[in-house]
Amino acid sequence: MNTKTIILVILFISSCIFYYQLTDEITITPNIIVARVIDGDTLELTNGQKLRLIGINTPEKSMPFNQEATEFVKQLIENKSIKIESHGIDKYGRTLAYIFLDGKNINKEILEEGLGTLYYYEKDEHYEELKQAEEFARLNQRGLWEKSPNTDCLELIELKFKEQPTRCSDDELLVLENTCDEMQVTIKDDATHIYRETLPKGTFTKKFSCIWNDAGDSLYVADEKGLLIFYRY
Repeated sequence: MNTKTIILVILFISSCIFYYQLTDEITITPNIIVARVIDGDTLELTNGQKLRLIGINTPEKSMPFNQEATEFVKQLIENKSIKIESHGIDKYGRTLAYIFLDGKNINKEILEEGLGTLYYYEKDEHYEELKQAEEFARLNQRGLWEKSPNTDCLELIELKFKEQPTRCSDDELLVLENTCDEMQVTIKDDATHIYRETLPKGTFTKKFSCIWNDAGDSLYVADEKGLLIFYRY
């Protein structure tokens, strides 16, 4: 490697470190009014700034419980003054944030109602309380954690995945066994990879590429009403 290449590599690494430090800075902003709630985990302030609630993921527009999550957050914070704990900017230009109203962590409140799932890249000081909120909703079968009548129909036979040191796996495999009649389900991970499938009675097999990871991802299978069949691996 020549000197010019080494210098370029050093500059690239330095810029990445600077960018990470810049976007990972935590700032607290009090008394900001929410202009509108876009959905369960996204909102816009009166100054035009958009926030993406960190640590959670609520159902997408095409999924069950999206409307319930959106309405829940609207009732809580729309046109109200909140405190924001900012954790940088995402790739869409939205501020990643925890929001607070009257001292309550709204991100946590959403999970406790069962209207979202835990969604973390890196754990922070709020992780444990959000984890406990999700666990409370799951144990009490609140919202999307309500068990489907088909809970006992499916068995996870195999979920094959293995992230490589420099890339994700392109030969992932999901195998389910359905002991009940044919059913319509939604299969998704912790992020926004969503698959609508028809499961015949018997063995169902599907290949994936670069979807699942080995850092605590989840496998959710829900029925047509959005009720949980099983989750997490």
